Amino acid sequence: MPVAVVKLGSSVLAEQSGELRLSVIARICEEVAELHRDGVDVVVVTSGAIARGIRLLGLRRRPTVIEELQAASAVGQGRLYRTYDELLRERGIQTAQVLLTFFDMSARMHYLNARRTLRKLVEWRIVPVINENDTTTTDEISFGDNDFLAAQVAVLVGAELLVLLTDKNGLYTADPRLDPDAELVTEVLDYEALSTLQIGHDTSPLGTGGMRSKVVAAEMATAAGIPCVIGSGFEPGVMRRAWRGEPTGTRFPARETRVPSFKLWLKYAKPSHGAVVVDSGAERALREAGTSLLPVGVVGVEGSFDAGDAVDVRSSTGAPVGKGLSNYSASELRKVMGKKSREVREVLPRATEEAVHRDYFVLA
Repeated sequence: MPVAVVKLGSSVLAEQSGELRLSVIARICEEVAELHRDGVDVVVVTSGAIARGIRLLGLRRRPTVIEELQAASAVGQGRLYRTYDELLRERGIQTAQVLLTFFDMSARMHYLNARRTLRKLVEWRIVPVINENDTTTTDEISFGDNDFLAAQVAVLVGAELLVLLTDKNGLYTADPRLDPDAELVTEVLDYEALSTLQIGHDTSPLGTGGMRSKVVAAEMATAAGIPCVIGSGFEPGVMRRAWRGEPTGTRFPARETRVPSFKLWLKYAKPSHGAVVVDSGAERALREAGTSLLPVGVVGVEGSFDAGDAVDVRSSTGAPVGKGLSNYSASELRKVMGKKSREVREVLPRATEEAVHRDYFVLA
């Protein structure tokens, strides 16, 4: 059956006080149920655990210290899921709570396990309600208000549509709160043209995302052949119109040239542990010929990484070229950079010929 992924931001789910907008959540759950009855399986990605925890704890503002964010999430997570579960069960739909972390996406085996679990739940016609497991996040609340997580989930389940619901009608040419001449962008066909728009990082008092994170999520989904719609969570019927392809919000059609799921994982989910600087010849070969990167084309190594780690590949001017899995550790690559294959074998007899194989490389 076809699958749609819908993501609800904190600005849709809760007032600035952290009080849930129950009528909004109930309406969206009804729209989920309508699609479900029509034979469309739906996966819900939700923010709002921290916002809910802030309200329940009586905090005056969103915390900034990581352990306070984790504690607020721990308080709010169960209450938030129970709201979805009760509303969807009233409509005859069984749900499952799924908590994911950035590590689950960045570690390939965890990524595959998450994919198998989610696809089985969908096969059983259960609606997964997914959030980031903030209580075990150690660096930061890292998915960017779950926009990136929603795009990853859409790729995991092989969705036919990703809908990102926010408190705005979609993507505008400028911030409509500041510019009265700002116009709604109804469709994005040219991603390079997005650079001319004033896409901000502004977030809600309770959330961590912004329109830019939603555009990046849309870019990722469409590269996997999944169309995306950014629309208003306050607009009745938005999910139905998005599914039918009717005008609503900003639509990002799927791109004709699809990127394999492994390379999407590598580009967006696998964290880099260093960088490799290449000369102009290697840069041209990577960009235009799709070749592997050999040690002879490497002119610099930054950071500390092991063989198998992801590294950013940059030009000698610092421009991003791509990202790949290194066959060498940083110390090994420093020993052989600039050397031809015969010379490399003299230094490291068991080394592979490629510093980064083309099958494990993706352009920036």
